[in-house]
Amino acid sequence: MANIENRVETLLKNKIEEIGYELYDVEYAKEGKNYFLRIFIDSINGINLEDCEKVSNEINDMLDEANIISDQYFLEVSSPGIEKILRKDKHVEGNIGKEVEIKLFKKDENGKKEYKGKIKTFDEQKIKIETQNQEIEINRKDIAQIKTVYNWEE
Repeated sequence: MANIENRVETLLKNKIEEIGYELYDVEYAKEGKNYFLRIFIDSINGINLEDCEKVSNEINDMLDEANIISDQYFLEVSSPGIEKILRKDKHVEGNIGKEVEIKLFKKDENGKKEYKGKIKTFDEQKIKIETQNQEIEINRKDIAQIKTVYNWEE
């Protein structure tokens, strides 16, 4: 499915930027018996429903003509949200120094399955975060999800 995501991203990136948005991510997933193509867009002004509709109208025909996906699917265009999932290196790099929540596939040697901290550094194998009392290195292959943490009190 990653190949489909990459091909869709390559197809749509320039068009989405041309109309004033950033293509944040592409996700192609099967849920139950249905397939979903999710296009996440962003902008410095945030994203509203009209933005999603505008992008959807612009890319719908492009997707049909390119015929990258042979299965019937539902197209969803949305914002990545306030607490963004960081699936790509560019997402992690853009959040160095910011607080994230990391969920692991299974408990680690410390018996923990979740960490919160600020991203210090990362490479292909590991990500280093600073928690309240220590720096922790986590193998990226063990990570189920990384997402930003929004401070609701600010």
